[in-house]
Amino acid sequence: MTGASSGIGLAISRALAEDGYAVTASARRPDKLESAIAGLVDDGLEVSAAPANVASEDDVKALVEGHRERHGRLDVLVNNAGVGIGGPLEEIETKKLDMQLDVNLRSYVIATREAVPMLKEAGAEHGKALIVNTASIAGKGGQGWLAVYSATKAGVIGLSQATQMELGKDGIQVTALCPGFVDTPMTDWIRGEVEGSEMIQPDDLAETVRLLLRTSRKCLIPEVVFTRPGDPSNFST
Repeated sequence: MTGASSGIGLAISRALAEDGYAVTASARRPDKLESAIAGLVDDGLEVSAAPANVASEDDVKALVEGHRERHGRLDVLVNNAGVGIGGPLEEIETKKLDMQLDVNLRSYVIATREAVPMLKEAGAEHGKALIVNTASIAGKGGQGWLAVYSATKAGVIGLSQATQMELGKDGIQVTALCPGFVDTPMTDWIRGEVEGSEMIQPDDLAETVRLLLRTSRKCLIPEVVFTRPGDPSNFST
């Protein structure tokens, strides 16, 4: 689980741990991650904090290998780390362009590549392993002033579809989550217009992951789009 120190990642980590999964939770900032995970551990849940910068291939590889060493198996991979930097296309800084490409898309490819052997083992054992990729409703339709973010999230959806085509025969299912505004730190910039209580909640996505794990292996859900009632124009997670 990447991007696990707050918001969607923390909510999914809690849900998985409550359902009996041993969770490896990762985020870039060790102090913030440790603080967040301490609350789960205090509740008696089996969650290990594993700080990593997913923009680093070596960090992602170490993250997956660390989970293998601790637990020996992987039933669910959740690629959730993300960063969104808005602004006009003509003013995009290359550093910020690369950051979004690396975190939002490249890290998902690397983590999936590294996790595939364990996921295949789980798929062979019980017929269903799961990859969940956090995309965005911005990936369903590109948004102005979020050009790079939209492109990366569209890439996540395409990656999810392609991965399913390759790995479905191995008992692996892949789902892209495509939410609009979610009540997380990433949406602080819109608080003056939309209150957090009026947004999609992180637990909504966590409960969706629970659903994905409880459906039969004959039921594939390629993507889930989340919008607020009456307002489908909220495009950023």
